[in-house]
Amino acid sequence: MKILLTAALALGLLAVPAQASPAHDAVRYASVKGCGDDDAYHPCGFWRLTTHDGRTRLLKDAAVVAREADGKSSVYQAAPLAVSGDGLKIAYLTRQGRLAVRTVGGGVRLLPGDALPRIAQYSITLHLSGDGSRLAAVFGDEKPRATRLFDTATGRRLGTVPGAETFVDFSGDGDEVLTSYDGDEGTYDLRVYTDTGQRLADVSPPQLVAANSPEALAADGRTTASLVTGDRPELVLYDTRTDVVTSRVPVKLPAGHDLHALDWTGVNEVTVHLVRARDDRPSIMSVHRLDVLTGKLKLRDRYRLRTDSYTFAACGG
Repeated sequence: MKILLTAALALGLLAVPAQASPAHDAVRYASVKGCGDDDAYHPCGFWRLTTHDGRTRLLKDAAVVAREADGKSSVYQAAPLAVSGDGLKIAYLTRQGRLAVRTVGGGVRLLPGDALPRIAQYSITLHLSGDGSRLAAVFGDEKPRATRLFDTATGRRLGTVPGAETFVDFSGDGDEVLTSYDGDEGTYDLRVYTDTGQRLADVSPPQLVAANSPEALAADGRTTASLVTGDRPELVLYDTRTDVVTSRVPVKLPAGHDLHALDWTGVNEVTVHLVRARDDRPSIMSVHRLDVLTGKLKLRDRYRLRTDSYTFAACGG
């Protein structure tokens, strides 16, 4: 822990304040209902926003069923949607196919009509930064396409990162992007970019990091956190600039849960989303604050996912 504290000071992890508790009207998660039987099970209705104050709001302008590249309904695929870590912004496709970002309690920003390529909507994955200021649109069709990065306040495209790489995470303050890449010699590489697409780091981390994805990127744009969830759980911090594991801290995780998401949300804090499944379907989500210095886990939130959900999108941080 002494090593970690020294590294934290040296690497600038003290640059951002800890994330405040979510607002009462912030979104816990979004879900869409599933209809039909096992042979024709499909998304239906509206995207539903479940908030911290216990209410459910319908996102009526959001596309629910993804369309094919030619505009026809895919019938069985849900349209993409993402919720920011603070639960205050939602990125989605409108029913007219426009990329949009809605602020809870505020307005909607429509991005330019050419913000997305003309491909099947189910091949698009959206990611928002913790504060919702940045949006990544990732494309998973057969042709490799660069991931596009946007400023959600203006709708302006900031830059791109290579489509051959897997988008992993925005940094804690949203200014950098972490990607992973399978190297030519069987390596697992991590790369860090600015939000304008300038590469900052390119490393092949040790197996301890590579085998425990997803990684989360700190606000300093260089330190990643990984959570080992085996028999001896621990939090691993790794410096992508020096290629050094800077800390390994034991963590006591609740039994019977799987890691859903990991995000940097404060000075020395990552937020861990753990999901418990029932009948092979996600059932209960628990959200924990994890102190990277001590490994202490503190429950922040816990909620039951709707049993009729075809799919869901939880807030990140």
